[in-house]
Amino acid sequence: MANVLVTGGAGYIGSHAVKALHAAGHQVTVYDNFSAGHREAARFAHSVVDGDIHDTDRLRRALRDHACESVMHFAAWLSVGESVRDPAGYYRNNVLGALAVLDAMVAEQVHSLVFSSTAAVFGNPVETPITEDHPKQPINSYGETKLAIERALPHYERAYGVRAVVLRYFNASGADPDGELGEDHSPELHLIPRAIDAALGRDTFQIFGEDYETPDGTCLRDYIHVTDLADAHILAMDSLRSGGQSATYNLGNGRPTSVREIVDAVARVTGTPVPLTVGPRREGDPAVLFASSDRIRRALGWKPRYEDVDTIVRTAWAWRKDRPSGYRTPQGTAR
Repeated sequence: MANVLVTGGAGYIGSHAVKALHAAGHQVTVYDNFSAGHREAARFAHSVVDGDIHDTDRLRRALRDHACESVMHFAAWLSVGESVRDPAGYYRNNVLGALAVLDAMVAEQVHSLVFSSTAAVFGNPVETPITEDHPKQPINSYGETKLAIERALPHYERAYGVRAVVLRYFNASGADPDGELGEDHSPELHLIPRAIDAALGRDTFQIFGEDYETPDGTCLRDYIHVTDLADAHILAMDSLRSGGQSATYNLGNGRPTSVREIVDAVARVTGTPVPLTVGPRREGDPAVLFASSDRIRRALGWKPRYEDVDTIVRTAWAWRKDRPSGYRTPQGTAR
């Protein structure tokens, strides 16, 4: 079994990966500054280090003290809209932060990395489904910062021997089917929890644009369950540990679902219509994004277990209903 450092392991996707690592018998150290993550979300870690990814010395100590041989890097800012407003902040956090992690790995001779990337590296698609070799033309600084690290990784491998698997997520969604982990952002950024909150009367819900060239005028996206993402991270790390080569994989279900179809799914699952308004398009949003994940299916045998949109929404609904204030809700106070 491996000793693994997980940066951002108290966040949404990172915490689900930590649970999967724990279930597989690995020793996990979560490294997080808890600016967006939650301490309870790191419950499956064997140890937790409170630290910032820009602090190379602290990263080095964490790697050394816990004898880590692999790193999963999740710690990054992730809002498309915010990245358009604050590109400088995104370059500092997502690029300089990731380089600090890589530099710590090189200094401590840790040569295995699973890197959290995004479909935003593609920009407006030329063709769909999007394969790994599709042109990369990001239209926001979030996608640009992730692509910058993707492009740096081969140089780190040639010069320092760091092998990496890059996983490009499409729309991460849902929650731990066991109800132990879920999505808790402040403010909430993602479509499904925002629609659920609107159905519950906790928040308003707005569709950003209904004049796209899509069947119902709203954006089409590829929704992938967060547990399926976590499974892919384990397969990627195991591949590197067994001597596998660096690689890049798309992670999606391979089927487009519109914003209005998600709203309809939330209404079906919750039994409550979703009150909504329609606003203008959001800057930096492509009309259509959905993946071909054939490469990782063939290479690593990955297969999503939660493909149906209603199933994905149902897990998110169970978490949101039982934990109305996210991790701030005491356990056992389902309502």
